Amino acid sequence: MHYSNVSSCATAASLQTCQRIRVYPLIKRTLETILSLALLVLLAPVFMLVTLAIKLDSPGPAIFRQTRIGKDGEPFTFYKFRSMFHDIDTSGHQAFMKAFVNGYIDQATHDKEVFKPAQDDQITQIGRLLRKTSLDELPQLINVIKGEMSFIGPRPNIPAEVEEYKDWHKRRLQALPGITGWAQVNGRSSLSFDQIARYDLEYIDRENLFMDLRIVRRTLSYVVQSKGAQ
Repeated sequence: MHYSNVSSCATAASLQTCQRIRVYPLIKRTLETILSLALLVLLAPVFMLVTLAIKLDSPGPAIFRQTRIGKDGEPFTFYKFRSMFHDIDTSGHQAFMKAFVNGYIDQATHDKEVFKPAQDDQITQIGRLLRKTSLDELPQLINVIKGEMSFIGPRPNIPAEVEEYKDWHKRRLQALPGITGWAQVNGRSSLSFDQIARYDLEYIDRENLFMDLRIVRRTLSYVVQSKGAQ
């Protein structure tokens, strides 16, 4: 939610709420930019080692690039370390993810709990380690610096998934997408898309620096434990 002038700000529930609306995004953006730049410098040796490991493990680029949908429906180039074989057929995965947005139900068990496809035969050996440790997400620091992503926010979807959004899902696009988010620390891949969307909308309605710090702390805990890694 954004207010464009003082008069609209005066309609906020309180001056404190108005100040949060104005100041919070600026503080968050400043801190994230500084931290992303610092991490890119500090983690440069890790980037080089991971890049070398990927190149030795399988042919193809070390960085995976994909079009995702960001804030206000704007497309952007999303970066990850490649964890799958290069030039594989992703049509099956895209079909699954479109069904996932529409509330896919396992036909064998009629279980509404949705899990992302394992795709074990498409994941490289080094890719398994990168996913388990979440190191594959590190290149998204570049997206943060470019202002396309935030540390915390709804995870960005590909265009085919966004095309399947129900009207109420679209409010996820009001926020910058995040490397991690409220949904990721409340179930991650064990959630249905509707559950993910509800967590994302709860974050959009409640977002503040204290909540952000709570999400970061829980994310780091999950990474250390490799809990919920996809």
